[in-house]
Amino acid sequence: MRSLVFAAVLSLMPVSASAMSDCRVTGQPSVFGVDMTAYFAIRSGHTCNFAMRIPGAMHKSGVSLPPSHGTLRQLNVTTFRYTAAPGYRGADMFSIYGEGQGPYGSGRSVMTVNATIE
Repeated sequence: MRSLVFAAVLSLMPVSASAMSDCRVTGQPSVFGVDMTAYFAIRSGHTCNFAMRIPGAMHKSGVSLPPSHGTLRQLNVTTFRYTAAPGYRGADMFSIYGEGQGPYGSGRSVMTVNATIE
């Protein structure tokens, strides 16, 4: 039962948007009340969208720690847009959070996102 819950609780699938590429995000599954880590790569100066999806109802979300080498904008309660700084290559990191209640837990989850700027 535990492995079934673990595999199904978080989908870090990209969200479509016109004229924007989707971040190809990988990371750990989670539930509300459990923190997680995610990773993606992006080209310098480029923009991509990604979603924080946890089963249940997300009531609130936002940026906990902004990126140092790019910009991060919240599009809606689950979707964020990251733009890498032009000319920068290297690592960037930021944190977002989601608060809600789901079938496997409730509370606040923080996602630490590690971006590789190529």
